[in-house]
Amino acid sequence: MNISINEQKFMTKFTRDTMITGLSSLFLSVKNLITLPFITKFLGAEIYGVWAQLLVTLGFLVPVACIGLPFALVRFLAAEKNRKKIQDSIYSVLIVVLLVSIIFAILLFLASSSISTLFDCDVLLIKMLSLVVILESMNTVLINIYRAFCKMKKYAFYSIIQVALEVGLVIFMILMNGGIIGALASLIISRVVVLFIMLAELIKEVGISFPRFMHIKEYLFFGAPTVPGNISLWVLRLSDRYLIGWFLGMLAVGYYAPSYIVASSVVFFIAPLSIILPAVLSKLFDENKLDEVRKYLKYSFKYFLAVAIPSVFGLSILSKQILIAVSTQEIADQAYLVVPFVALSSLFWGCYAIISQVFSLVKKTKINAKLIFVTGCTNFVLNMLFIPWLGILGAAFTTLIGYLLLLLLGVWYAFKEFAFGIDWDFIAKSVFSSVIMSVPLVLLHVSGLSQLVGSIFLGMVVYIISIFVFGGIHKKEIQLMKCCLMGC
Repeated sequence: MNISINEQKFMTKFTRDTMITGLSSLFLSVKNLITLPFITKFLGAEIYGVWAQLLVTLGFLVPVACIGLPFALVRFLAAEKNRKKIQDSIYSVLIVVLLVSIIFAILLFLASSSISTLFDCDVLLIKMLSLVVILESMNTVLINIYRAFCKMKKYAFYSIIQVALEVGLVIFMILMNGGIIGALASLIISRVVVLFIMLAELIKEVGISFPRFMHIKEYLFFGAPTVPGNISLWVLRLSDRYLIGWFLGMLAVGYYAPSYIVASSVVFFIAPLSIILPAVLSKLFDENKLDEVRKYLKYSFKYFLAVAIPSVFGLSILSKQILIAVSTQEIADQAYLVVPFVALSSLFWGCYAIISQVFSLVKKTKINAKLIFVTGCTNFVLNMLFIPWLGILGAAFTTLIGYLLLLLLGVWYAFKEFAFGIDWDFIAKSVFSSVIMSVPLVLLHVSGLSQLVGSIFLGMVVYIISIFVFGGIHKKEIQLMKCCLMGC
């Protein structure tokens, strides 16, 4: 494999940024895994079901309240140099998102009694959640400013600070018998702290300016079409928790949610790319450097699959042992079969996340919204049919079908707009290496935390050796990785 000097430069910068954001993404991914054992072991599976529903509700309201405006900032400010336009854009978006999130928070507060009955929880939790909606919406805008200007170190720093505060406070509250109310209060405290820090730095860097909303119409035209997509994406990714709670109760949600979290760890490997790619690709595309855009997309696809494919195999084989380690024996016995379905679904989602960058580049976000809407509706209907019949396994199965459909449709439409190469030879070698890795994991009959950690390490070593022997990863790519780590 021949890598030119220019290609090495952009791959080095790209890989280094990916590593930086990968660190913050690691914290985001393990956040729920770290808090999972404390909530399940100290408060029980049913309370964890309530906690999961609160987070699912937050995951629905915040993207809708933001109206796609943080995404618009990343798209339009990536190559912007005019200071006044930057000021007007940022403060316009902040004010609009603040007003919309306040409206959503008021509606949630007014409906708190009905929602608490649905969730079978204290009404105070829903009222507290309304405040979290405002804080999370504002933080989403602020942290995306660093993405827009490719300041990935600062992005990673603030992401890690918020996660560290949140995790530390949640654990502290639970250990101090604060219960789920104390845990939710931790979300408020951590977001308030990070919000004020980021606001202070924003004022320091760009100053204070009263917005004239000169570009907000353009941003809304670009970002608003993503709102139906965000709603549909929520239906695709998270509505199964609501339907499980409706049909089977909070205890079933408490079984399903931990297994979903474990399986979704595959998504960690796409998170750094999802953060970096929009700003990087937008800048290159606007500069008409189409060949470099294709290289980024191809390289991203290979990077993701190199780690996602063996992860799906490993998580599927060790699902029960992992669930025992991070939750309880009861949850593991009830939900370990969910993991293989959701892990493979996460791989499909990661592939789509890369491919769907094309829709943003060609400014056809409506296509993305339509695809997610179709698959979200399909997933919802299938959940209505399969959850009463097959329980939580029915939800896992429909998740797999939904993501597979989304990926197939995404490939079909994206490649019509802007095609790029996919290394099928590498994919075959990665799958074969993962099969080889799986053999010792199956034969070992792992039990206990120490054996689990040892088997994971063994699997990594076997996979790396296999993929290298079969030529899936080349020496120059390893040299490039060393270069990134050593700062050359």
